[in-house]
Order: sequence, then C-alpha cells, then structure tokens
Amino acid sequence: MIPGFRYIVDDIPAAVAFYRELGFEDVGPRAGGFAMLEGHGLRLMLNTAGAGGAGHAADDGKLPSPGGWSRIQLEVPDVDEELRRLSEAGARVRTSRIDGRGGAQAVIEDPAGNAVELFTPA
Repeated sequence: MIPGFRYIVDDIPAAVAFYRELGFEDVGPRAGGFAMLEGHGLRLMLNTAGAGGAGHAADDGKLPSPGGWSRIQLEVPDVDEELRRLSEAGARVRTSRIDGRGGAQAVIEDPAGNAVELFTPA
C-alpha cells in the first residue's frame, strides 16, 4: 500500500502541472474535480471543493478549502537550486531558504495555495 494524502485545490489541471514539476506522475483516473498522482513513494489525491467524497461539506456546512500551513516535505539534493528552478517555472515562494538544525528548507505553494516544503538535510 502506498501512503497517500489529499489536497483541496481550485484548478485540477494547474495543480497536476505543478506537482508534475515536483516529480509526481499523473496515474489517473481523472474525473470531474479529481486527479491522482504518485511520486516520492506517495500517492497524492487532488479534489476541488464540492467534488467527490473528500470535497463535500462538513456537518456544519463548511466546504473544504485549500491553503494553511500543513504540508508535505520533499527531500531535494539542493534546496537553493530546486527553489530557483521551481520559481522560474512559476511556483510561488512562501518562505525563502531557512537554515535549521536538521538542514535547509523553503516553502512553496501550489496553484491553490497549499504548502509544499523543500528540504535538504544538513
């Protein structure tokens, strides 16, 4: 079984293009407001709000929405080079390089505003 996670997005084609730049492969099926990708040993499911089971409103009527600070962390060989490459491809940078105890990180956003952390261990 491949561990999976789900992000709510505004635009399926734009999100798929973004995650393909990060090394994910579109594995389908794609239906309405849903797409499935795999990469980095993970399965990524993308839903638009109101589409499919994961996109339905909560009991209080609130629809899921993209954004926030919860994020996946992708280990990359060189955080600076990957940040440069993805910025040139149109990724929005939420935080530039930050050096921490375990290594260097930067946070970018997918087209819907979901956070993705790029991390290079020390």
